Amino acid sequence: MTDAELAAHVAAEAGRLALDLRASGGLEGRALGDEGDRAANVLIVEALRRARPDDGLLSEESRDDGTRLGHDRVWIVDPIDGTREFGEGRSDWAVHVGLAIGGEARVGAVALPDLDQVLRTDNPLILGPLPAHPRIVVSRSRAPRIARPLADAMGGAVVPMGSAGAKAMAVVRGEAEIYLHDGGQHEWDSCAPVAVALAHGLHCSRLDGSPLVYNRRDPYLPDLLVCRAELADEVLERIAGLGR
Repeated sequence: MTDAELAAHVAAEAGRLALDLRASGGLEGRALGDEGDRAANVLIVEALRRARPDDGLLSEESRDDGTRLGHDRVWIVDPIDGTREFGEGRSDWAVHVGLAIGGEARVGAVALPDLDQVLRTDNPLILGPLPAHPRIVVSRSRAPRIARPLADAMGGAVVPMGSAGAKAMAVVRGEAEIYLHDGGQHEWDSCAPVAVALAHGLHCSRLDGSPLVYNRRDPYLPDLLVCRAELADEVLERIAGLGR
């Protein structure tokens, strides 16, 4: 399989495993989320180690021993992005399998298991026309302070949603035009979604417009902008003007 095929296959398998675990009815809430994370992580890590043994690996659910820093190719994964949403039986959670090459999010897949969909870098969707009033998707628990002022300035609306992957894919799927986050994230939260978004022609950057860099010693990556490319200049200019 190509890297993109591998990412999509592994993300889909992990998503099905998580759905089966939830459907079994043996666990719920936090316990379900924790077991889903654990089981999906085992599946993903074993599959990637088997298929790409010479690549580095960074997973939210595995101890980081730093050996990835000596690799140019590093798989960056979040077995269940939106553990809380998954445990609550919501649909806005995702599985992230991304590949950073030379510090850039280049290949990946984001599975949305409850929607039976895998968005991937090698099979981009056709983006629809821009609506007159942009929708800004934000965290339902940690919405950025500037989200509402930005929406007001652009004549748009704010849409709360769960996981980072679900929000980024909402822009890819045409359910929103802007995804804005400033409440703190890590590389596994955005690597696969950014790779997929870039493959679909979207703009991805930090909130100050600087590039997103992956496979750093400290994987903390606190803020993120994913938006339609046609809106990027205006969004970044308004963010700067709002004092971000």
